Amino acid sequence: MSYNQPLAERMRPKSLEDYAGQQHIAGKDSPVRKMIESGKIPSMILWGPPGVGKTTLAKIISNTLERPFYTLSAVNSGVKDVREAIEKSKKQQFFNKPNAILFIDEIHRFSKSQQDSLLGAVEQGIITLIGATTENPSFEVISPLLSRCQVYILKPLEKDELLRLLDIALKKDTILKEKAIKISEHEALLRYSGGDARKLYNLLELVVLSEESVRIEINNDKVLEKLQENMALYDKSGEQHYDIISAFIKSVRGSDPNAAVYWLARMLSGGEDIKFIARRLVILAAEDIGLANPNALLLATNCFQAVNMIGMPEARIILSETAIFLATSPKSNSAYMAIDDALDLVKRTGDLPVPLNIRNAPTGLMKDLGYGKDYKYAHSYDGNFTKEEFLPDEIRGKMIYHPQDNPREKDISVMLKKWWKDFYNY
Repeated sequence: MSYNQPLAERMRPKSLEDYAGQQHIAGKDSPVRKMIESGKIPSMILWGPPGVGKTTLAKIISNTLERPFYTLSAVNSGVKDVREAIEKSKKQQFFNKPNAILFIDEIHRFSKSQQDSLLGAVEQGIITLIGATTENPSFEVISPLLSRCQVYILKPLEKDELLRLLDIALKKDTILKEKAIKISEHEALLRYSGGDARKLYNLLELVVLSEESVRIEINNDKVLEKLQENMALYDKSGEQHYDIISAFIKSVRGSDPNAAVYWLARMLSGGEDIKFIARRLVILAAEDIGLANPNALLLATNCFQAVNMIGMPEARIILSETAIFLATSPKSNSAYMAIDDALDLVKRTGDLPVPLNIRNAPTGLMKDLGYGKDYKYAHSYDGNFTKEEFLPDEIRGKMIYHPQDNPREKDISVMLKKWWKDFYNY
């Protein structure tokens, strides 16, 4: 083991027994474990935030099945590199060896042509592809390739899992166990790791290496002090990705166009994917502005399409215009709250029957059973409205959508009160 290796690399698990978290896909009786035990692994996409074990899981699969393992990073690999890896895998087949695993980190950064170059080899079984991505593969991976892969979602590590990793590192790491290290407070380590095992180990190592004594006590103040001194370290490695996008979102939500454009500039200067930023703006438009200004969603959607067509550097102007428009728009999360309340209601009440009057009645038998009976066709009434009950009996009268206090929804509230009388007079 090299003393020059970072702690996170030294502590990388070699087997599923040592693998932290992700019990839903790698634990006992889980899909991946069963496939490993059967010796048959399909091509797959591992989707999750940084530091949750995507690369580690791919390596464990390769080691356990004794497959050749080739790895590429989409950041600095091209079609030529993909073809070379495929050719190496073809040569392996001449010796009756199982097909190689080709691991592509950050596969979402591969262009369409680069992804196209993988299709034939995946289809013919020349390689088993394992792609890792922090972005939704539905947006970033071409449909023909995605349809040939299983998609597994990896989650941020929980507190107990992170504490277990700290304990293992202190007891088993060749370098750390030579010191008398005591963690008297772990809150800062956990908070700033954000469920990311690699960041957790980086923080731990940062504090330990800054101490000359063999006896080291780690507390929250010490972690914060060392973190502030070395913040540039985390910027360079992209560790602040989620912090900065969070600041951007909260600035737009908080109606501060100055901060919104500043954090946008930080992301662009750091090389953030413009499609990622544009997608966040679409989500923001629906979640935080919603019915207070329905045009926000239209503009954000057009922004996403435009940045795809234009690219950088001009895309910065489109993103800036959209961010300022959203930041200066009135805000409402009523649609967001309504659907979450409705989903919670469905979860609590189950599959309630559809009222007979609003059921479809395509057959005579259904009509005889009362399907559609007494249904009032709204367009047959003045103002295209008549009172009708559309919810199941068990939740009749339940209010799910609550208009909020902005000009647009005040107009909506007036209309609802006109139609539904006392029901919306709250």
